[in-house]
Amino acid sequence: MAENQYGKQNPQEQFEQPDQQQSDQIPHPGRTGDMQDQPDHGEDSYQGTGRLTGKRAIITGGDSGIGRAVAIAFAREGADVLIAYLPDEEEDAQQTVQLVEKAGRKAVAVPGDIREEAHCTAIVERAVSELGGLDILVNNAAYQMAQPGGITDITTEQFDRVLKTNLYAMFWLSKAAVPHLQPGSTIINTASIQAYQSSPELLDYATTKAGIVAFTKALGASLAEKGIRVNAVAPGPIWTPLIPATMPEEKVESFGEQVPMKRAGQPAELAPAYVFFASQESSYVTGEVLGVTGGQPLS
Repeated sequence: MAENQYGKQNPQEQFEQPDQQQSDQIPHPGRTGDMQDQPDHGEDSYQGTGRLTGKRAIITGGDSGIGRAVAIAFAREGADVLIAYLPDEEEDAQQTVQLVEKAGRKAVAVPGDIREEAHCTAIVERAVSELGGLDILVNNAAYQMAQPGGITDITTEQFDRVLKTNLYAMFWLSKAAVPHLQPGSTIINTASIQAYQSSPELLDYATTKAGIVAFTKALGASLAEKGIRVNAVAPGPIWTPLIPATMPEEKVESFGEQVPMKRAGQPAELAPAYVFFASQESSYVTGEVLGVTGGQPLS
């Protein structure tokens, strides 16, 4: 059997377990350049086939990690892309812009804080204005900060930040986007295995991810009559800047080893799931959650 585009057939060997020995925890929100072992976003491997030709997409958290991988894949499939990101992530964002433009597509970069409803509305307005419309909304940006002591260590400030970033922003962006979406458009949310197998140290984050699953199912049912589909991707342990920026060193060192594949996933391995949900190949799928977890069951 011929090898796939990554050079390996065995999924356990397709990517090596990242070398996760960081001298110090990198500062949040985490930048790709600060990582000792940088993620694979599909820069050298993703090959598009025109499945999203002429589409216009918003990707929150599009500067790095999963968001960057999705931006690369969407652009190589023929979509123009707006990426939303925190101002502190400007360097990563500009690298993503260059990758989108290298694929021959338009890239719009919008810094700001999605914890503000006005900014969420502005993101949608920028997409409609500068891309000429909107066909795909990817609610991907998220915040987490592991607290080994569980609920007693989670401050109200942190709880508020997690819910605003992960849930409120998804609600505001989706609400602002729906009036601009035509039949055939899609909303794709990033859930997590944490929605189903919740870690005590990520209590607040897991709570929001479970909320995203419920939101996806309800909104999918609500918008089906408009011809708009809503689905979610639930990643398992994926190697992104968020991991060394928000988890204790001992957790980072063994990150991903608990799943059957015995390794952390790479953002490049997530992108095809988003392309599937964004394309007409999934035309009869809505309100669903696709797990990309290295073999760890969602339930």
